[in-house]
Amino acid sequence: MNKGCLGIGVVITAIAVLALIWGSGVYNKLVSEDENVARAWANVEADYQRRYDLIGNLVATVENAAEFERGTLTDVIEARAKASSINLTANELTSENIQKFQQAQNELNQSFLGRMNFLQENYPQLTATEQFRDLNAQIEGTENRINVSRTRYNEAVNQYNNKVRKVPNNLLANIFGFSPKAPFSSVSGAEVAPSVRDEFNKG
Repeated sequence: MNKGCLGIGVVITAIAVLALIWGSGVYNKLVSEDENVARAWANVEADYQRRYDLIGNLVATVENAAEFERGTLTDVIEARAKASSINLTANELTSENIQKFQQAQNELNQSFLGRMNFLQENYPQLTATEQFRDLNAQIEGTENRINVSRTRYNEAVNQYNNKVRKVPNNLLANIFGFSPKAPFSSVSGAEVAPSVRDEFNKG
């Protein structure tokens, strides 16, 4: 083997080593960003789960404190069951799936606030119970937590998508299956946390 071939071999080896180092660095960054998105989404779901639990407790409180037919809360119970049945993994964060998730959450929110307004008007003694007031306050606080979690999720998605889509990272992203993820798009007015107390004051 002459010196020319040896030199070419050294150059090729050096290029291969540099490409491997670069590729490993890009891959590790993509994994980290992907994990950040997964963690941020898990926090969104955790806060929604907290709301499910609080609404369930509030429903039980109402049922125990007021004498009325269970049908009054049927919509809330059904909407809550539907909302809790939609769970997305980090690999399922597409625009279509997030829209389905959000629609179920909105249905629960609308049903809950509407029924709570009805109950306050027809069973004013409920608002005088300490447990009822405490649960209302916790639900309002949870709505704020949900908004914060969704914002942080969108920030994580934006950072991740920038890594995945930009050249030359996108070459490795395509090879290893790192696809862009969808942000959480709020409906009009969703930036304001709904207030059970405000609903009570209507009418």
